[in-house]
Amino acid sequence: MTEWKIPLYKINHNKDDEIFVSKVIRRNMGWAIGPEINKFEKNLAEYVGTKFCISFNSGTSALHASLLSIGLKSNQEIIVPSFTFIATANSVLMAGGIPHFVDIEKENYGLDPVQTEHSISKNVKAIMPVHYAGLPCKINELRNIADKKKIYLIEDAAESLGSTTNKKMIGTFGDLSVLSFAPNKIITTGEGGAVLTNSKTLHEKLKLIRSHGRLETSNYFSSSLKPKYVTLGYNWRMPSMIAALGLSQLNRIEKLINMRRKNAHFISNKLKKFPQITLPTESKHEKHVFQLYSILLPNSYQRNNLMAFLTKKGIMTKVYFEPIHTTQFYKKVNFKKSELKNTLEISNRIISLPIYPDLTQNELQYIVDSISNFFK
Repeated sequence: MTEWKIPLYKINHNKDDEIFVSKVIRRNMGWAIGPEINKFEKNLAEYVGTKFCISFNSGTSALHASLLSIGLKSNQEIIVPSFTFIATANSVLMAGGIPHFVDIEKENYGLDPVQTEHSISKNVKAIMPVHYAGLPCKINELRNIADKKKIYLIEDAAESLGSTTNKKMIGTFGDLSVLSFAPNKIITTGEGGAVLTNSKTLHEKLKLIRSHGRLETSNYFSSSLKPKYVTLGYNWRMPSMIAALGLSQLNRIEKLINMRRKNAHFISNKLKKFPQITLPTESKHEKHVFQLYSILLPNSYQRNNLMAFLTKKGIMTKVYFEPIHTTQFYKKVNFKKSELKNTLEISNRIISLPIYPDLTQNELQYIVDSISNFFK
């Protein structure tokens, strides 16, 4: 196992995180379905600007539940990028549908609206775009396509909590929008996820799916009332301690985003002198939260050599993302795909550098100096 001088991510934590979690532990009750759950959901909905929020034990279960809530059938397709974390496509298979991989555009690395519209058939139930690395995809165009075709739009906003386009929060465009609180995300609870929506109907379905198909008329663990089970459901609830940690992290989300943005601007200013590197950008109407800091090299050979060079320097890097449709598993399952030229090209050239909030000035300088030495 490599000993990293600078890992790809470190979790920002403070005393409030410990206090919020300890309070739940010390009360000896309500470790599940505690008051922190509703408060975390309320605060998240208010922060993003949606009517409803429902928490889950992971972003993957949140994706899975979202697809179940729209009544996905076995012959129906969900349009997804192949350039994303595998859970995006896996959730379609888990809900019984067919992933339909559509190419990305080269500006924001999100679903290409033109290719998306051309790929919609009568079997397509929803479009599920991903906001890559914390930068909004072309979500307005995709929203318009979904409206025109009368299909659902589900935002995979796992990497982009806090990002905006035209001052409108990512997470407010979808019929459903999915968040993740995995360790490397903007705020983290170790594991965890949530779904945002403005639909009361979908919100009520999600509550049933999350907790055994049980109508939530009372707290199951502190009530002697007979529970009402009305549909098939799962045990996908977020524990109270996790929600408490989420509350604490959410209290400082803008500070965390600003730290990421500051680090990203430092690296970009130092690396812009190298014509071989394509740096991440944001337009005047977009806000990038830099959950990832990804650069492009001219080709896979140079990318792989840079990764090997930085590994020797003790700097961890990673390819986000290898195309899902090329994985060993997806060669054995049923999926559809359109032409994926951009997906293959970008995934062969991309590399993600450390960008976590607590990077020190010395660590940032070490990263850019190491990259400079590689090119020299």
